Amino acid sequence: MDSNEILESINAIVRSINLETKDEELSLSSAKTLTVSSAPKSRIQNRPNIQILKSRTPEINGNKTISMRQLIQENQQEESEVLHDKLEKKIGALTDEERKMMKNSLEIILSAMEIMNLKGASSEQSIPTKSSKEINQNGHKTLVEVEKPLADDLTEKEFVHRNFIKHAFWQKIPAFAHVSEEEFLDVKFQNKFTVRKLEKLEELIHGLVDPKFIQDVKSGMAKAPMNLSISPYILSLINWNDPYNDPIRIQFIPVNSRRVKDHPKLMLDSLGEQSHSPVPGLVHRYHDKVLFLPLDVCPVYCRFCTRSYAIGGDTDTVVKVKFKNAPQQWHDAFSYIESRSEVEDVVISGGDSYMLAPERLLLIGNTLLDIPHVRRMRFASKGPAVMPMKILTDEAWTNALISMVEKGRKMGKEVVLHTHFNSPNEITDITRRAMLHLFKHGVKVRNQTVLIKGVNDKPETMIHLIRKLSYMNVQPYYVYQHDMIKGTEDLRTSLRQTIELEKIVRGNTAGFNTPLFVTDAPGGGGKRDVHSYDYYDKVTGISVYRSPSVDDSKLYIYFDPIETLPIEGQKLWEDESLHEELIKNAIKNSGYQGLTPVL
Repeated sequence: MDSNEILESINAIVRSINLETKDEELSLSSAKTLTVSSAPKSRIQNRPNIQILKSRTPEINGNKTISMRQLIQENQQEESEVLHDKLEKKIGALTDEERKMMKNSLEIILSAMEIMNLKGASSEQSIPTKSSKEINQNGHKTLVEVEKPLADDLTEKEFVHRNFIKHAFWQKIPAFAHVSEEEFLDVKFQNKFTVRKLEKLEELIHGLVDPKFIQDVKSGMAKAPMNLSISPYILSLINWNDPYNDPIRIQFIPVNSRRVKDHPKLMLDSLGEQSHSPVPGLVHRYHDKVLFLPLDVCPVYCRFCTRSYAIGGDTDTVVKVKFKNAPQQWHDAFSYIESRSEVEDVVISGGDSYMLAPERLLLIGNTLLDIPHVRRMRFASKGPAVMPMKILTDEAWTNALISMVEKGRKMGKEVVLHTHFNSPNEITDITRRAMLHLFKHGVKVRNQTVLIKGVNDKPETMIHLIRKLSYMNVQPYYVYQHDMIKGTEDLRTSLRQTIELEKIVRGNTAGFNTPLFVTDAPGGGGKRDVHSYDYYDKVTGISVYRSPSVDDSKLYIYFDPIETLPIEGQKLWEDESLHEELIKNAIKNSGYQGLTPVL
């Protein structure tokens, strides 16, 4: 079968399909049609002669016409799938050799159609190009083919967010050098080799770093409020050729040499969660929302954890509050939620819901869905960022989550997953596949990022992160001003820096995919738009917020890191006797001296 015979066979198949479906818009006659040139195969590859000429559309020059571009844009996915299925059935009747040649030709044609759609290339018989004004008169909107892009040529940098690491990156760790992809993706492997001891870390990265770095880590851990816990996935993504400046190392492994003296106003429970806890394991700050904390463990431990007062076990510097992962301990929380009819929104966090056994995930989900006034549930997890393969290989857990989403939808209630990516370096093709799996099963995923110095405080990095998240259907939701937590001063940025970053980020993508930059007001004021301060002194770094819906009698104060202040401001904080006066002046200048500051 030569190329002309193949092309004629394709035309015959498409004609047959059109007769079966009576599809007037995809007929093959000389007047209406998907036409395949009988030119040699090479010509089809270089300039395909495929077009749609007639259709039920407004008239142009007396002819009812529509471009291939418009038709594909309107029904591309649905029609492509239907056509593909029908062509496959027809091809199935051919011999193996004919089928192979036919499929090759179809691939060429479909690729050509895609190129025309994406690049707007004009076919040899395409309709004449007219101005938008001429074609759109009388309210009609018709896309036309253009000979060149309407925008300037774009560089590869514009599309870097579409690239995902696919190679066996974990094999750079000597202990994982012979670990297959199948083994690495097994959540049991990830749990087994999670690093929880300094000795294990030293063993795994031996030969990859200078011994002085290990000693620096040991000194840093001695003063850290959080214990060590790093998944093999995260460990393998760290650039061990430059660990000090790596954005992933910065988040999980402290080094003493980068430690910065704490601001005098830092604390462990900087958000005042314990003061808003009516029963153990529950925080009720907003009118219609509660935070449920059913456990106190996570797949990894972040240095900057907002619950460093409770999560991860005691350290050399912190004795932790405990949240038990036991149903009998949750009874009071469930009873409280059921008794408060104003509560419509429940966040299940901890700890991390990734660490809940599937049956306990279902227990929590079903119990809350059965409370009539609960309308929204958010399972919060760092897991997709640090152990995404669990979604792909721990079917019991993933199916439990999906079942809760499906049950909620049938009840008219929303169940979603909130996660926590901070750096594009955390995202690989494993992540993309995991998020695609959830997306295909109707699970909405939103992301909450913490703004961290050296991790995502540069505009190009934050924009890259936001675009990459959006590309894999994860909605960028919040970017948090770093909480005022003890032992993390080297990670914080000033409010001034955050506001400037937000200005640069906004406008790079659609508004619904642009996160809201917020300050979680210290002392329990809740999330406030970073711009919504009532007063901000850039010299002293003191910003004053109100949160009337949370408590209209109080003021909430945020303090910039002292090292980010001008020399004048740094000198003011050196004199401890001036501290209270600086705060009083800020409150006075806010115009709300009558309110009580939460300090």
